[in-house]
Amino acid sequence: MTLSAVNTIWVLLGAALVFFMQAGFSMCEAGFTRAKNTGNILMKNLMDFCIGTPCFWLFGFGVMFGTGTALFGWIDPMIMGDYSDVLPAGVPLWAYAIFQTVFCATSATIVSGSMAERTKFSAYCIYSAAISLFIYPISGHWIWGGGWLSQLGFHDFAGSTAVHMVGGICALIGVMFLGPRIGKYDRSGKPRAILGHNLTFAALGVFILWFCWFGFNGASTVAMDSDAAVESAGRIFFNTNLAAAVACCTTLIFTWLRYGKPDVSMTYNAALAGLVGITAGCDAVSPLGAAIMGLVFGVVIVLAVEFFDKVVKLDDPVGAISVHGVCGSLGTILTGLFADGVTTEKGLFYGGGFHFLGVQALGVVSVAAYVAVIISIVFFIIKHTIGLRVSAQEEIEGLDVSEHGLLTAYAGFAMMPDIIGEEGEAAPVMVTGDTPPAEAVPVKRVPTFEEEGQPKLTKVEIICKESRLEVLKDAMTRLGINGMTVSHVLGCGVQKGKPEYYRGVQVEATLLPKVQVDIVVSKVPVRDVIETAKKVLYTGHIGDGKIFVYDVENVVKVRTGEEGYDALQDVE
Repeated sequence: MTLSAVNTIWVLLGAALVFFMQAGFSMCEAGFTRAKNTGNILMKNLMDFCIGTPCFWLFGFGVMFGTGTALFGWIDPMIMGDYSDVLPAGVPLWAYAIFQTVFCATSATIVSGSMAERTKFSAYCIYSAAISLFIYPISGHWIWGGGWLSQLGFHDFAGSTAVHMVGGICALIGVMFLGPRIGKYDRSGKPRAILGHNLTFAALGVFILWFCWFGFNGASTVAMDSDAAVESAGRIFFNTNLAAAVACCTTLIFTWLRYGKPDVSMTYNAALAGLVGITAGCDAVSPLGAAIMGLVFGVVIVLAVEFFDKVVKLDDPVGAISVHGVCGSLGTILTGLFADGVTTEKGLFYGGGFHFLGVQALGVVSVAAYVAVIISIVFFIIKHTIGLRVSAQEEIEGLDVSEHGLLTAYAGFAMMPDIIGEEGEAAPVMVTGDTPPAEAVPVKRVPTFEEEGQPKLTKVEIICKESRLEVLKDAMTRLGINGMTVSHVLGCGVQKGKPEYYRGVQVEATLLPKVQVDIVVSKVPVRDVIETAKKVLYTGHIGDGKIFVYDVENVVKVRTGEEGYDALQDVE
């Protein structure tokens, strides 16, 4: 085979852009989830690529591109076989191998976002390897490796089904096995919004993905050495961008009408929905077809997110099931309607009949069924061996600290004080205790505010673990407490924190994250509040918390001007 420098450079450039999509997924997933899980998200997006690369080299590439049967390629560790029959013109084996490797990693990384904030890291590593070893390669063989779907004429140019729907189906099954995050649904099943902590990260991630999608779709021509390839690449770039832009505009208007205001996070999801959906037919549809498909994706993404969140009650923090699973499959099927016949059979709307549309639908259903069955087996085995989900306490504390010993991904910003002094900094003044306490801290005794016949006002301050907050709130409500103030605080007790390690260096966590609950009581006996709190907070381990009791001089309700006992009663 005569090698082409132009084609090789084009494929390698595409591989580099698709690799950089890992950064986009990392930022997007981290931004749409909570800060306490940021390090875990970043670690997963690193490791699914690093695990998937050797897995695809040792096993996946041969299974996907080996000329074995219509169902399965061949087992070829380290890619030692002859692949001349499947290599694009002018592209060497190893350039094509790295191009396909980054596509495989993209499929695996999709699952991370939907199962975020409650999945064991060890479990994630195992099922990520399974996706790269045999789930993605086998269905990929059917579509791109000369398998039975490609023989029928199934068209998935850059992977709406082969990459994105495969990842979306794995995400769907994973969320079904996991269950929702703690606090996502109330007792009646109504969903609660759990906001992502950094919309800037999410936006940056989406723009990185959009930029890299030009390599994902455009470089899938695997050629740039002919006029036809150049013209095709231009059309692909234009359609890719147009579908995403129209999807965003559609979602902007649709959510504005539906919610009263344009929804920011949903509109960013729409960009990805348009990109995923157009990927199957970006070479086969006209710009008009791409625009109409983008309009469809812009509506469907909103309805799909609402359906999974409110109706089916599947907790998908980043909308991966809707973006990749729903829009990936829908885009593949819509190609059977809008293909204009330039590179494939004509779609139904262009006089091509139902054959091509039927093949597209068959491919989507068969790949979805295969992936759902195999990944269900994988998740079932993991769940009943090492376990799939972290404990409730670990989930509430955050996976950064429980899974990685990372106290915070934002050291120096909010959670952890800066404990390293500058050179030449003045030494702190030590308290010697020579001054008598009465002189050091003047204390003026203030009489308590108690009107005749009115109960005493008492403040109960409870310091506890965040994992026990919901139980404490429920217990206080049942006791008759109708008001409390909850704050996130940092503090330490006798234990002075648990040592953790960063880059092998011990970090003394002298201040630990806790929750402070302040309650002012008058009608409810103080002793009942104390005993109830002790009962629900007790575990017998260091760090259960403290309860402080104070006299309160007065309480004033601002709205009515009522004071004392009356100010604490919620009665009109």
